[in-house]
Amino acid sequence: MRVILAILWKDLLTEWRARDRLFAMLVFALLVVVTFHFALPDGTAGDAIERNAAGLLWVAYIFSALLGLNRSFAQELDNDALAGLALAPVDRGSVFAGKALANLILTGSVQALVAFAFALVFGLDWLSVLPGLVGIIGLGSLGICSVGTLFSAMAVRTRFREVLLPVLLLPALFPVLAGAVRGTSEVLDGGGIPWDAFQLLVVVDGVYWVSSFLVFEYVLDE
Repeated sequence: MRVILAILWKDLLTEWRARDRLFAMLVFALLVVVTFHFALPDGTAGDAIERNAAGLLWVAYIFSALLGLNRSFAQELDNDALAGLALAPVDRGSVFAGKALANLILTGSVQALVAFAFALVFGLDWLSVLPGLVGIIGLGSLGICSVGTLFSAMAVRTRFREVLLPVLLLPALFPVLAGAVRGTSEVLDGGGIPWDAFQLLVVVDGVYWVSSFLVFEYVLDE
């Protein structure tokens, strides 16, 4: 647990000092929201926007998360810090957990601001469904950050990591997006979190976290 907290604190402190990754993720996601605002035809009915809000919101979330995950291990390349992590006499799974939790916190911070901006731009009132919305977005983000952290570590030393990470990650996110978009849509409609979406996200999150935790040892060695 001390290793996890140390990695988590190191990543958050580094990001707080630089703020480059957080700022880039936020600006990119807000630009996606603004693009959707101008892309929708004038006079689009409010109920039509609400019906498509879940999909539009997760598009912004996915692309901003990809931008942040691409930078997750990039800072470790400086002074060959990644080799230092590989040589450290600690459980490699703890390194993964610390990095994944840091990614989850940064991604969640951006998602909260983007959801607020989305509701503001499109004139939507989500206060009544906020607990369910936070729950379903949190479950979706758990899956994204778990497998995203693993694939980020795999792609960081390649020449085309900016291209390789989306190629690896997006197919793996199909079950996460299926549950997250369906659950978000139901929550925004006021129906609560659907059991099938909740069950799918919990199972996929569990499989991804456990498998990534176990496989990370071999990924870091490579």
